[in-house]
Amino acid sequence: MRIAIAGASGLVGSALAKTLRAEGHEVTRIVRPGRASTGAGGSPMEEIPWDPSTGKIDLVALEGADAVVHLGGSGIAEERWTAARKEILRKSRVESTRLLVDAMAGMRRKPRAFVCASAIGYYGNRGDEILTETSGSGTDFLSGVAREWEGEALRAEASGTRTVRLRFGVILAAEGGALPRMAMPFRFGAGGRLGSGRQWMSWITLEDAVEAARATIVDERWSGALNVVAPEAVRNEEFKRALARVLRRPAIFPAPAFALRLALGEMADALLLVSQRVKPQKLMEAGFPFRFVDLEPALRAKLRGR
Repeated sequence: MRIAIAGASGLVGSALAKTLRAEGHEVTRIVRPGRASTGAGGSPMEEIPWDPSTGKIDLVALEGADAVVHLGGSGIAEERWTAARKEILRKSRVESTRLLVDAMAGMRRKPRAFVCASAIGYYGNRGDEILTETSGSGTDFLSGVAREWEGEALRAEASGTRTVRLRFGVILAAEGGALPRMAMPFRFGAGGRLGSGRQWMSWITLEDAVEAARATIVDERWSGALNVVAPEAVRNEEFKRALARVLRRPAIFPAPAFALRLALGEMADALLLVSQRVKPQKLMEAGFPFRFVDLEPALRAKLRGR
Protein backbone atom coordinates (compact mmCIF):
# COMPACT_ATOMS: atom_id res chain seq x y z
CA MET A 1 0.00 0.00 0.00
CA ARG A 2 0.97 3.62 -0.43
CA ILE A 3 0.27 5.29 2.90
CA ALA A 4 0.46 9.04 3.51
CA ILE A 5 1.00 10.08 7.14
CA ALA A 6 0.59 13.52 8.70
CA GLY A 7 2.39 13.66 12.04
CA ALA A 8 4.96 11.06 10.99
CA SER A 9 7.68 12.71 13.08
CA GLY A 10 5.72 12.36 16.34
CA LEU A 11 5.91 9.63 18.95
CA VAL A 12 3.30 7.35 17.38
CA GLY A 13 3.80 8.50 13.80
CA SER A 14 7.52 7.79 13.64
CA ALA A 15 7.10 4.31 15.13
CA LEU A 16 4.15 3.58 12.84
CA ALA A 17 6.05 4.71 9.74
CA LYS A 18 8.96 2.44 10.66
CA THR A 19 6.64 -0.53 11.18
CA LEU A 20 4.81 0.00 7.91
CA ARG A 21 8.02 0.38 5.91
CA ALA A 22 9.41 -2.80 7.46
CA GLU A 23 6.31 -4.60 6.15
CA GLY A 24 7.01 -3.33 2.64
CA HIS A 25 4.49 -0.51 2.44
CA GLU A 26 5.39 2.76 0.75
CA VAL A 27 5.19 5.50 3.39
CA THR A 28 4.93 9.15 2.40
CA ARG A 29 5.13 11.92 4.98
CA ILE A 30 2.76 14.88 4.82
CA VAL A 31 5.01 17.69 6.05
CA ARG A 32 5.05 21.43 6.56
CA PRO A 33 7.65 23.45 4.66
CA GLY A 34 11.15 23.25 6.14
CA ARG A 35 10.65 19.94 7.99
CA ALA A 36 13.45 17.44 7.48
CA SER A 37 12.33 14.03 6.29
CA THR A 38 14.09 10.77 7.10
CA GLY A 39 12.85 7.27 7.57
CA ALA A 40 14.11 4.33 9.58
CA GLY A 41 17.89 4.28 9.59
CA GLY A 42 18.07 7.86 8.36
CA SER A 43 17.00 7.05 4.78
CA PRO A 44 15.05 9.74 2.89
CA MET A 45 11.28 9.54 2.76
CA GLU A 46 9.01 10.94 0.09
CA GLU A 47 7.12 14.07 1.13
CA ILE A 48 3.78 15.69 0.45
CA PRO A 49 3.94 19.42 1.28
CA TRP A 50 1.07 20.99 3.20
CA ASP A 51 0.37 24.01 5.36
CA PRO A 52 -2.83 23.74 7.42
CA SER A 53 -2.52 27.38 8.53
CA THR A 54 -3.05 28.51 4.93
CA GLY A 55 -5.23 25.61 3.80
CA LYS A 56 -2.74 24.39 1.19
CA ILE A 57 -1.72 20.84 0.30
CA ASP A 58 -0.08 19.32 -2.77
CA LEU A 59 -2.97 17.38 -4.27
CA VAL A 60 -0.83 16.03 -7.10
CA ALA A 61 1.59 14.47 -4.61
CA LEU A 62 -1.28 13.10 -2.49
CA GLU A 63 -2.90 11.45 -5.51
CA GLY A 64 -2.47 7.69 -5.49
CA ALA A 65 -2.44 7.21 -1.71
CA ASP A 66 -4.28 4.07 -0.67
CA ALA A 67 -4.63 5.32 2.91
CA VAL A 68 -4.24 8.67 4.63
CA VAL A 69 -3.32 8.78 8.32
CA HIS A 70 -3.56 11.92 10.45
CA LEU A 71 -1.66 11.87 13.76
CA GLY A 72 -0.82 15.57 13.98
CA GLY A 73 -1.73 18.23 16.53
CA SER A 74 0.07 20.65 18.85
CA GLY A 75 1.15 19.17 22.19
CA ILE A 76 -1.64 19.33 24.76
CA ALA A 77 0.68 19.66 27.78
CA GLU A 78 3.50 21.73 26.30
CA GLU A 79 2.26 25.12 27.56
CA ARG A 80 -0.20 26.55 30.06
CA TRP A 81 -3.65 26.96 28.56
CA THR A 82 -4.31 30.58 27.74
CA ALA A 83 -7.19 31.46 25.43
CA ALA A 84 -4.68 31.80 22.59
CA ARG A 85 -3.06 28.44 23.36
CA LYS A 86 -6.42 26.68 23.47
CA GLU A 87 -7.25 28.05 20.04
CA ILE A 88 -3.94 26.72 18.71
CA LEU A 89 -4.73 23.29 20.15
CA ARG A 90 -8.15 23.31 18.54
CA LYS A 91 -7.05 24.57 15.14
CA SER A 92 -4.08 22.21 14.90
CA ARG A 93 -6.50 19.28 15.10
CA VAL A 94 -9.78 20.46 13.61
CA GLU A 95 -8.56 22.60 10.71
CA SER A 96 -5.80 20.20 9.67
CA THR A 97 -8.31 17.33 9.57
CA ARG A 98 -10.70 19.48 7.53
CA LEU A 99 -7.92 20.20 5.04
CA LEU A 100 -7.09 16.51 4.60
CA VAL A 101 -10.74 15.50 4.19
CA ASP A 102 -11.34 18.25 1.64
CA ALA A 103 -8.20 17.19 -0.22
CA MET A 104 -9.31 13.55 -0.34
CA ALA A 105 -12.69 14.64 -1.71
CA GLY A 106 -10.87 16.35 -4.59
CA MET A 107 -8.73 13.35 -5.56
CA ARG A 108 -9.46 11.48 -8.79
CA ARG A 109 -9.13 8.19 -6.87
CA LYS A 110 -10.10 8.52 -3.24
CA PRO A 111 -8.04 6.63 -0.61
CA ARG A 112 -9.56 3.42 0.63
CA ALA A 113 -9.00 4.40 4.26
CA PHE A 114 -8.68 7.48 6.43
CA VAL A 115 -7.30 6.89 9.93
CA CYS A 116 -7.42 9.92 12.22
CA ALA A 117 -6.13 10.33 15.75
CA SER A 118 -8.44 11.43 18.52
CA ALA A 119 -8.18 10.95 22.28
CA ILE A 120 -10.08 9.59 25.26
CA GLY A 121 -10.40 13.24 26.27
CA TYR A 122 -13.55 12.90 24.14
CA TYR A 123 -15.30 11.38 27.17
CA GLY A 124 -14.51 14.09 29.70
CA ASN A 125 -14.37 13.54 33.46
CA ARG A 126 -16.60 10.51 34.16
CA GLY A 127 -15.65 9.21 37.60
CA ASP A 128 -16.05 5.43 37.93
CA GLU A 129 -18.22 5.02 34.80
CA ILE A 130 -16.94 2.36 32.39
CA LEU A 131 -16.59 3.97 28.97
CA THR A 132 -16.77 2.14 25.64
CA GLU A 133 -16.82 3.40 22.07
CA THR A 134 -20.60 3.93 22.33
CA SER A 135 -20.37 6.23 25.38
CA GLY A 136 -21.23 9.88 24.88
CA SER A 137 -18.79 12.78 24.98
CA GLY A 138 -18.04 15.09 27.88
CA THR A 139 -18.60 18.82 28.23
CA ASP A 140 -15.14 20.27 28.93
CA PHE A 141 -12.66 21.93 26.56
CA LEU A 142 -10.89 18.75 25.45
CA SER A 143 -14.20 16.98 24.88
CA GLY A 144 -15.29 19.81 22.64
CA VAL A 145 -12.05 19.71 20.67
CA ALA A 146 -12.36 15.94 20.23
CA ARG A 147 -15.97 16.24 19.05
CA GLU A 148 -15.00 18.81 16.43
CA TRP A 149 -11.93 16.80 15.46
CA GLU A 150 -13.90 13.62 14.97
CA GLY A 151 -16.70 15.53 13.27
CA GLU A 152 -14.31 16.59 10.52
CA ALA A 153 -13.07 13.01 10.15
CA LEU A 154 -16.64 11.76 9.83
CA ARG A 155 -17.05 13.82 6.65
CA ALA A 156 -14.63 11.39 4.99
CA GLU A 157 -16.83 8.51 6.12
CA ALA A 158 -19.88 10.27 4.69
CA SER A 159 -18.14 10.52 1.32
CA GLY A 160 -17.56 6.76 1.21
CA THR A 161 -14.02 6.40 2.60
CA ARG A 162 -13.58 3.85 5.37
CA THR A 163 -12.77 5.99 8.40
CA VAL A 164 -11.31 5.09 11.79
CA ARG A 165 -11.07 7.49 14.76
CA LEU A 166 -8.33 6.36 17.16
CA ARG A 167 -9.12 7.47 20.71
CA PHE A 168 -5.70 7.16 22.32
CA GLY A 169 -5.21 6.88 26.06
CA VAL A 170 -1.98 7.75 27.90
CA ILE A 171 0.76 6.24 25.74
CA LEU A 172 3.65 4.73 27.69
CA ALA A 173 6.99 5.04 25.91
CA ALA A 174 10.58 5.55 26.96
CA GLU A 175 11.15 7.69 23.86
CA GLY A 176 8.86 10.51 24.90
CA GLY A 177 5.29 11.43 25.73
CA ALA A 178 3.95 11.51 29.27
CA LEU A 179 5.91 8.69 30.92
CA PRO A 180 9.37 10.31 31.19
CA ARG A 181 7.77 13.41 32.73
CA MET A 182 5.76 11.31 35.18
CA ALA A 183 8.86 9.35 36.16
CA MET A 184 11.08 12.39 36.77
CA PRO A 185 9.81 13.31 40.29
CA PHE A 186 10.21 9.69 41.40
CA ARG A 187 13.81 9.60 40.23
CA PHE A 188 14.46 12.47 42.63
CA GLY A 189 12.50 10.86 45.47
CA ALA A 190 9.62 13.32 45.24
CA GLY A 191 6.90 11.26 43.56
CA GLY A 192 3.39 10.51 44.73
CA ARG A 193 -0.26 10.44 43.78
CA LEU A 194 -1.99 13.38 42.12
CA GLY A 195 -4.98 14.84 43.93
CA SER A 196 -7.03 12.14 45.65
CA GLY A 197 -5.39 9.41 43.59
CA ARG A 198 -8.84 7.89 43.01
CA GLN A 199 -9.12 9.03 39.39
CA TRP A 200 -8.89 6.36 36.70
CA MET A 201 -6.05 6.38 34.17
CA SER A 202 -6.41 4.56 30.86
CA TRP A 203 -3.03 3.67 29.39
CA ILE A 204 -1.43 1.73 26.55
CA THR A 205 2.14 0.99 25.51
CA LEU A 206 3.55 2.55 22.38
CA GLU A 207 3.95 -0.88 20.76
CA ASP A 208 0.27 -1.74 21.25
CA ALA A 209 -0.86 1.72 20.11
CA VAL A 210 1.18 1.37 16.92
CA GLU A 211 -0.10 -2.13 16.25
CA ALA A 212 -3.70 -0.98 16.68
CA ALA A 213 -3.12 1.88 14.25
CA ARG A 214 -1.39 -0.43 11.76
CA ALA A 215 -4.25 -2.89 11.89
CA THR A 216 -6.86 -0.24 11.14
CA ILE A 217 -4.90 0.91 8.08
CA VAL A 218 -4.42 -2.47 6.42
CA ASP A 219 -7.52 -4.36 7.61
CA GLU A 220 -10.79 -3.24 6.04
CA ARG A 221 -12.86 -4.69 8.88
CA TRP A 222 -12.05 -1.70 11.11
CA SER A 223 -14.16 1.46 11.05
CA GLY A 224 -15.66 4.05 13.39
CA ALA A 225 -14.38 5.04 16.83
CA LEU A 226 -11.77 2.82 18.46
CA ASN A 227 -10.56 3.09 22.07
CA VAL A 228 -6.79 2.54 21.95
CA VAL A 229 -6.13 1.65 25.59
CA ALA A 230 -5.09 -1.43 27.55
CA PRO A 231 -7.91 -3.69 28.83
CA GLU A 232 -7.67 -2.52 32.46
CA ALA A 233 -7.48 1.09 33.56
CA VAL A 234 -5.86 1.78 36.93
CA ARG A 235 -6.40 4.44 39.56
CA ASN A 236 -3.80 7.19 39.72
CA GLU A 237 -2.66 6.02 43.16
CA GLU A 238 -2.10 2.50 41.81
CA PHE A 239 -0.22 3.87 38.81
CA LYS A 240 2.09 5.90 41.04
CA ARG A 241 2.76 2.95 43.37
CA ALA A 242 3.66 0.75 40.41
CA LEU A 243 5.92 3.46 39.03
CA ALA A 244 7.65 3.77 42.39
CA ARG A 245 8.24 0.01 42.59
CA VAL A 246 9.69 -0.14 39.09
CA LEU A 247 12.01 2.81 39.75
CA ARG A 248 12.77 1.60 43.29
CA ARG A 249 11.88 5.00 44.70
CA PRO A 250 9.39 6.12 47.35
CA ALA A 251 5.93 7.44 46.52
CA ILE A 252 5.32 9.55 49.61
CA PHE A 253 4.86 13.07 48.28
CA PRO A 254 1.31 13.56 47.01
CA ALA A 255 0.47 16.63 44.93
CA PRO A 256 -2.78 18.15 46.27
CA ALA A 257 -5.41 19.13 43.71
CA PHE A 258 -5.33 22.79 44.78
CA ALA A 259 -1.56 22.94 44.19
CA LEU A 260 -1.89 21.41 40.75
CA ARG A 261 -4.62 23.86 39.83
CA LEU A 262 -2.54 26.75 41.11
CA ALA A 263 0.43 25.66 39.03
CA LEU A 264 -1.34 24.55 35.86
CA GLY A 265 -4.76 26.14 35.85
CA GLU A 266 -7.48 24.45 33.78
CA MET A 267 -4.97 21.98 32.39
CA ALA A 268 -4.65 20.31 35.82
CA ASP A 269 -8.28 19.18 35.85
CA ALA A 270 -8.27 18.16 32.19
CA LEU A 271 -5.05 16.15 32.21
CA LEU A 272 -4.10 15.17 35.77
CA LEU A 273 -7.24 15.06 37.88
CA VAL A 274 -9.66 13.76 35.24
CA SER A 275 -11.07 10.26 35.71
CA GLN A 276 -11.57 8.14 32.58
CA ARG A 277 -12.14 4.41 32.96
CA VAL A 278 -12.04 3.45 29.31
CA LYS A 279 -12.47 -0.06 27.90
CA PRO A 280 -11.10 -1.07 24.47
CA GLN A 281 -14.34 -2.89 23.71
CA LYS A 282 -13.78 -3.29 19.98
CA LEU A 283 -10.17 -4.40 20.30
CA MET A 284 -11.10 -6.95 22.95
CA GLU A 285 -14.01 -8.36 20.94
CA ALA A 286 -11.69 -8.73 17.93
CA GLY A 287 -9.11 -10.61 20.01
CA PHE A 288 -6.46 -7.94 19.62
CA PRO A 289 -3.07 -9.36 20.75
CA PHE A 290 -2.07 -6.87 23.44
CA ARG A 291 1.60 -7.19 24.32
CA PHE A 292 0.98 -5.62 27.73
CA VAL A 293 -2.27 -6.00 29.66
CA ASP A 294 -0.83 -5.39 33.15
CA LEU A 295 0.64 -2.05 34.14
CA GLU A 296 3.73 -2.98 36.14
CA PRO A 297 5.32 -5.22 33.49
CA ALA A 298 4.65 -2.47 30.95
CA LEU A 299 6.39 0.13 33.13
CA ARG A 300 9.26 -2.23 33.80
CA ALA A 301 9.76 -2.81 30.07
CA LYS A 302 9.80 0.94 29.42
CA LEU A 303 11.87 2.21 32.34
CA ARG A 304 14.31 -0.40 33.58
CA GLY A 305 17.87 0.42 32.59
CA ARG A 306 17.01 4.06 31.83
